[in-house]
Formats: sequence, C-alpha cells, structure tokens
Amino acid sequence: MKKIPEVALLFWIMKICATTLGETAGDLLSMTLNVGYAVSTLILMFGFLVTLFAQLLSKKYVPFIYWLVILSTSTAGTTMSDFMDRTLGLGYALGSIILVFLLCLTLGVWYKFEKSLSVTDIKTKRGELFYWTAILVSNTLGTALGDYLADNSGLGFAGGAILIGSLLTIIVLAYYFTKISRIFLFWIAFVLTRPFGATFGDLLTKTHEKGGLDFGTIGSSFILFSVLLILVCYTSLVTPQHQKHKL
Repeated sequence: MKKIPEVALLFWIMKICATTLGETAGDLLSMTLNVGYAVSTLILMFGFLVTLFAQLLSKKYVPFIYWLVILSTSTAGTTMSDFMDRTLGLGYALGSIILVFLLCLTLGVWYKFEKSLSVTDIKTKRGELFYWTAILVSNTLGTALGDYLADNSGLGFAGGAILIGSLLTIIVLAYYFTKISRIFLFWIAFVLTRPFGATFGDLLTKTHEKGGLDFGTIGSSFILFSVLLILVCYTSLVTPQHQKHKL
C-alpha cells in the first residue's frame, strides 16, 4: 500500500502550498461568498469524504488524488476551526486546546491498533483512515493556532509566519543533528506547516491596513491553485519514472 508520497523537500513545499490554499479557499466560500461557517463546513466535509473515498479505492500513489485529499482537509479544516472559534464562540485558544486533545487522541488510538505511527509503512485500510483523520484534525488545529498567532498574540500575520517558520527550522535541524524520533518530528512539522499556511494565507488576503498584501481570497486562491497544479503535474510526470528506476 505505497500510496503516500516520499517525504522530502517537495512534499513540504506542496503541503504548505495546499494548506495555504485551503485557508484562502475556505475563507472564499465562508466569508467572501457569505455562505457561512456551518454550511461551508458541511459542503467541504462532503468534498473531503468524496476525495477520501477515491484515495481509498486507489491501489497506488496517485499525486492528483492524494493532494486533492490534502487540499480538501485544509479547506474543511479552515471552516471547521472558524465555526468552533467564531460561531460557537470558543475562541482561538480554547479551540486550539480542544483540537490538540483530539489530535493526541487520534494518534493514541492509531498507535494502539496499528502499533506504529509511521506514514511510510501503512499496510491496512484502517491505518489509512487513521492517517487521514489525523491530517484532518491537524489541519483544523493549524487554522486555530494560526488565527491565534495572527489575531490574539500581537505578532500579526507576518510575525506569526516568522515564528512558525523559525520553529520549522528548529525541527529541520533536529532531524539532521539529533536522534529524536523521526515519526514524532514528522507530526510536529505536519501540524506546524498548517498554521504557517494559515498565517501566510492571511498575509496574502488581508488588506494593507490590517498588515496583509491585499490580494483578496479570489486572487490568492487563484495564485496558490496555479502553483499547486504545476507541482502536482510535475510530480505526476516524475513519479512513474522514479518507480521504474526503483524496479
């Protein structure tokens, strides 16, 4: 069941791009189009389930399907987080704490049944479901953390992105120069790339008065979608050659 891409530099670039697009696209639906957080969440969760079903049916790694699921978890995670924090009035801090608990619970149950949290050694459909559940929760958590850093911490959009970027740099150094569990570092990095994408997405969409670049949700989503599409097409062309070379 080799259905997960190689975790290398390109993977993280595409992940940040997809999660940033998820932030701008989720805001486009819920706020710009004024659909609302609750209805947007229902629509995007349905999209997630459709793409997940396609991923579960595939027998190998298909870049287009895989990254479509990643994107759907990001958009759904954005509106779910906003629904919890704003519509339900939980606030960014409490919402983040709840989501941290849910992520730890998901990983704990995953480990109990599968005896491993490795993303390169998923051998069952159950393990695959745990993997995508953890990704959905982590992307929702990342939105809440990103919003907290941007709005409540006093750092602003750029400051939040710089802080998360610095933490990611520390993780990279830990990967190369320490013996800390690679699985642990992967999941920490996976969670942190989401608030990085969230704060970067806010930086792109918000007005100049609010410290953003004022591309808007439509312009930012178009730019990020174009970049992600180019990278997915490139990966689709390279992957078959890579597999052939390995054989």
